[in-house]
Amino acid sequence: MAMSFFDQFASPSYLGIPLIAIAIALPWVLYPTPSSRWINNRLITLQGWVINRFTSQLMLPINVGGHKWALILASLMVFLITINMLGLLPYTFTPTTQLSLNMGFAVPLWLATVLIGMRNQPTVALGHLLPEGTPIPLIPVLIIIETISLFIRPLALGVRLTANLTAGHLLIQLIATAVFVLLPMMPTVAILTATVLFLLTLLEVAVAMIQAYVFVLLLSLYLQENV
Repeated sequence: MAMSFFDQFASPSYLGIPLIAIAIALPWVLYPTPSSRWINNRLITLQGWVINRFTSQLMLPINVGGHKWALILASLMVFLITINMLGLLPYTFTPTTQLSLNMGFAVPLWLATVLIGMRNQPTVALGHLLPEGTPIPLIPVLIIIETISLFIRPLALGVRLTANLTAGHLLIQLIATAVFVLLPMMPTVAILTATVLFLLTLLEVAVAMIQAYVFVLLLSLYLQENV
């Protein structure tokens, strides 16, 4: 029973072919394509308004040079939210519960922000490793600590997203199993447990959206430091 709880995080395959590529490509099929007409329908208008509002809020504190990242960050936000929300449906697979996928997003984007900072303003980028006014005996120690904290950033991005989604899915499966077990023996307790399950599902919907937003927001903060 303990091992079966983690079966939902195994990458599905059919005839030995991994299906994670389909799970990653599926979200883009669900969104309507904007047309060339002057007036769009309500769904496309709402979609464009939400993306524009998010992009404007995300790019507000960033210099004009960093606005080139608007398309990448907005697309990543929509992609992560869609995958996280689809993963809450029954009999579905959530690719963002895989640490390898999240690190595949976090490491290249974090590395790109660091390289941009080293190219555009190397003095400021290296100055982040040593706070101003540091006593001379503490300089080597602080440089090592700041360097380690810099390289931990992509790991923290990937682990945060993976851990939050994995913990939520495990809690939902554990409570759902408890409901099925308690229903024949103690129906009242099972109903109360089902109420908790419903509230937890609503919480996981919020977590799915918030974690995607936090992932992109932290990347924008890293970009802001180096632009």
